[in-house]
Amino acid sequence: MADAKEIDGEVKEGRRERKRRQTRERIEAAALSLFLARGFDGTTIEDITEAADVSKRSFFDYFPSKEEVVFAWQDSFSDELADAVAAQPKDASVVEVIEGALRSALLAASSDPQRLAIAVLIRDTPALCARDQLKYAKLEEKLTDALFARSGGDEEEHFQLRLLSAIVVSTLRIGGKRWNEGPQEMSLQDFTHRVFEELWTALADLGTLLRQRNPKS
Repeated sequence: MADAKEIDGEVKEGRRERKRRQTRERIEAAALSLFLARGFDGTTIEDITEAADVSKRSFFDYFPSKEEVVFAWQDSFSDELADAVAAQPKDASVVEVIEGALRSALLAASSDPQRLAIAVLIRDTPALCARDQLKYAKLEEKLTDALFARSGGDEEEHFQLRLLSAIVVSTLRIGGKRWNEGPQEMSLQDFTHRVFEELWTALADLGTLLRQRNPKS
């Protein structure tokens, strides 16, 4: 049985973690509000610390730069996608898992006005565009790990899932660029479904061509 000191220590640790989380969330909320109102370049770290009522030193305890405040929100999409993969039915095929998880994660992202505003902010801010590409590497890694956790396969399967994840994430990147190029006549979910139907068709056609070239394989 744990003694009183151990229990008290656990409670205090929980309180410290909660306080840190609340401070981080306050900094994020203040920064994003200022970014959307004044623009990213028009907002300084001093503006953020004043709005969040924290010191400059406290800001850097949580974020190495103001760019990272923006991407802390964006990076949460990879965690949501991984959770959505894990939540798919156990008997679903890998294609069904990917499509189902994407529908779920994109629905959550597209229904949040602040996330949509952040996406526009990133697209319209040159200083953020280069860092934006790093999200795809993180997304690829998270998707690979989530799919592999479902499969319980060997290293060869892990390699195959990494290749598939790279293709899926590249499709998301290209599809997102197409979506942003102009108004679409369908919802984001329907657009995503169409893009991935094109992907699966292209992969099937490629497989047919390879089998024709190597009929014994």
